[in-house]
Amino acid sequence: MRSPALGAVYIHPVKSLAAQAVGEAVVEPWGLDGDRRWMLIDSASRVVTQRQQPRMALLSAEPLPGGGVVLSAPGCPALTVGVPDPARTITAVLHRNTVEVVPAAPEAHAWLGARLGAEVRLVHLDEPSHRRPVDPEFGRPGETVSLADGFPLLLTARASLDALNALVARGGHPHEGPLPMDRFRPNVVVEGTEPWAEDRWVRIAIGEVVLRVVKPCGRCVITTTDQRTAERGTEPLRTLARHRRDGKQLLFGQNLIPEGTGTIRAGDPVRVLERRPDPSPPVPR
Repeated sequence: MRSPALGAVYIHPVKSLAAQAVGEAVVEPWGLDGDRRWMLIDSASRVVTQRQQPRMALLSAEPLPGGGVVLSAPGCPALTVGVPDPARTITAVLHRNTVEVVPAAPEAHAWLGARLGAEVRLVHLDEPSHRRPVDPEFGRPGETVSLADGFPLLLTARASLDALNALVARGGHPHEGPLPMDRFRPNVVVEGTEPWAEDRWVRIAIGEVVLRVVKPCGRCVITTTDQRTAERGTEPLRTLARHRRDGKQLLFGQNLIPEGTGTIRAGDPVRVLERRPDPSPPVPR
């Protein structure tokens, strides 16, 4: 087997909109540059994601220099959205957290609302350095996260997806597979490992950037959403429930916290600096 390497890098400029494949990205303390600095909220200022609106998968946000985005959707005129003036912030609810964010221009709200058929607002995280701390159970004092669900980066492994797809094929629902990696919305995809090797990792280096592997990623209904059609099925949650369950959590991928900053590039070596001596449960059956 060849040595582990970084196979792909993705950012999600607007949380839960289509992923953007990039050849390289700057790792900042709170995540990849340009990743999840924008999100949608509803009339009660609660986050809106593909959990509630699977059609968000069909909308794209191309990052612009300086932090703005260009919103686009099939058959619709694109809309350029600049970074809003941070003078006026509002409080938004992001899962179990509250965070101060800045509303975009009204045109952005109207464009997105028309595409989704719902009242939504687009908001921006202006100060990721202090707005939202990482869960103190897993993070260190001063560590922060952008508008990602909980941690700065999400890692998945190609070999583990191949193993999961083999389980899906054997489980009686082969018509739903093989599942592409975009179902899991990672930031970094590692190639050249054994299946589920990432379960044992504690610290890794991608290129020269060191990251802690702090927690397996519990998966939700978004993984059942075809990112090209917005249609939902039952996989991979059905198979994860049988083979990758830890209590109520169905696991695929690992959450990362950077210990430093720098640029990572597709093709960079991935070195395991520290690992657990034994596989951590759950292990595939």
